[in-house]
Amino acid sequence: FMAASGAALAAAQTRPDYQLQLDTLSQGFDGETCWVHPRAGIVPGERGPAVVLTMQKLLLTGSDVFYALNELRTDDLGRTWQGPRERQTELGRREEAGGVVAALCDFTPQWHRKSSTLLGIGHVARYVNNRLMPAPRPVDSAFSIYDAGQPSWTPWRVIETPAAHRHLRFSAGCAQRVDLDDGEILQPVSFGDGKGPNQVAVARCSFDGETLRVRELGRPLSVNVERGLVEPSLTRFGKRYFLTLRNDVKGYAAEGDGLQFSAPRPWCFDDGAELGNYNTQQHWVAHSAGLYLVYTRRGANNDHVFRHRAPLFLARVDPERLCVLRATERAVVPERGARLGNFGVTTVNREETWITVSEWMQPRGCEKYGSDNSVYAARLRWRRPNELAER
Repeated sequence: FMAASGAALAAAQTRPDYQLQLDTLSQGFDGETCWVHPRAGIVPGERGPAVVLTMQKLLLTGSDVFYALNELRTDDLGRTWQGPRERQTELGRREEAGGVVAALCDFTPQWHRKSSTLLGIGHVARYVNNRLMPAPRPVDSAFSIYDAGQPSWTPWRVIETPAAHRHLRFSAGCAQRVDLDDGEILQPVSFGDGKGPNQVAVARCSFDGETLRVRELGRPLSVNVERGLVEPSLTRFGKRYFLTLRNDVKGYAAEGDGLQFSAPRPWCFDDGAELGNYNTQQHWVAHSAGLYLVYTRRGANNDHVFRHRAPLFLARVDPERLCVLRATERAVVPERGARLGNFGVTTVNREETWITVSEWMQPRGCEKYGSDNSVYAARLRWRRPNELAER
């Protein structure tokens, strides 16, 4: 295909490329915990894909205190759902030496075509007395495989990483990956020694259906601004690869060949103004006819929202200039006081892409604006088939 650009790209936006359907999968707030990190993957089938969504409980009286992953599943494209079902044995907390407790979190399931498996990747947080270990603390990347027939997950395992690429913090959490035709995986990671700004790179990994191994690490990217770069997400559009990157002060983007990337540059609108995203992840929506970014930002009558993390916006990206087309911006999940900054994107089939997110009920009091820990699927129903989807 040929991607539109410039005036032709702008002219194509006289109406949205999709119809939006907002589904509420769960709602209700107990005042002590809330559902967070809902992200979904598909399992293709003759009658259409099953959608498997994972999410976990967060303790409201702490910072990033997570519990076991739970699973929701639909076999009829969201008309009915089974779950949530807690996966404590396979995807729950584990006790380690010295009173340390490890928890899998920031998990993203995605179908791996070559091995015909749903492979989920995240990172491991560690706690002492149910609080994050004091920094500097170790962070590993971990994975689990879904058995659709049972259904069940394999017990989570740490990704095998050569000594040359090991770091105190090596996180694949909250990241979108790209699977290659030969089965290798391009997995973006953030890493650091806990003493300076974090860097990001893309790890080339092998996966044989059972074990995930890092084989190579691409050129590191960094910005010397506060905590550096974290929560990278990768996509492929045409023959090029694009990264979107979280930083404390502003979001960044880079382009490259999958392992080597240009220097990060701040996300901007096409008129040159900065996007206004900061200290929050962004993710890609890839369609065969266009590339899109999902993000949060300042300047949307949202000063009462923690880090301006709501509403959730979608806009088209000009891949040549690597900027967001302001005229295409649309709020796809509404702001009701709670933050929406931790979310996932799933290419469900040629007709639909889903953005899944929950209302994160911190800080206390955000519910006064109407939020109730709803878990949403913002369904983008494409006007043109997405040829990038699984068949």
